[in-house]
Amino acid sequence: MHRSSVYLIYSLFLMILFSACSGKLDVETLNLQNWKNDRYGCNGLRIQELEEIQRIKNDFLGVNNQNLIKTFGRPDRVMLVDKSQSYFFYFLEPSENCDNYDSEIAPLKVMFRLNAINKVSEVTISRLDP
Repeated sequence: MHRSSVYLIYSLFLMILFSACSGKLDVETLNLQNWKNDRYGCNGLRIQELEEIQRIKNDFLGVNNQNLIKTFGRPDRVMLVDKSQSYFFYFLEPSENCDNYDSEIAPLKVMFRLNAINKVSEVTISRLDP
């Protein structure tokens, strides 16, 4: 009986471990190929997804940072605010890394606020920095 209890506990541990692994998120009709091919928003492909990202942005609350990276690719910028939170930035309009950057106006961007355990706590679409 003792051996079967150990086996059961070990099996439960493995199930929890594998179910906690992160994968891509379901982003419905968002064109992820265009998104990933538009690093820093230089090509104008991400801005085409603005309405869709506004519609589904709250679906990302509680998602971990690895899910975001696997879905959207590496963030264009990461900002560490303090030890308990950080932001992932994805530019929708050309940023300062682009040849077609307009320095007169800040670029529109999606900002994912991550808490101390790397879960999304807020999603904002804005020209302003946090």
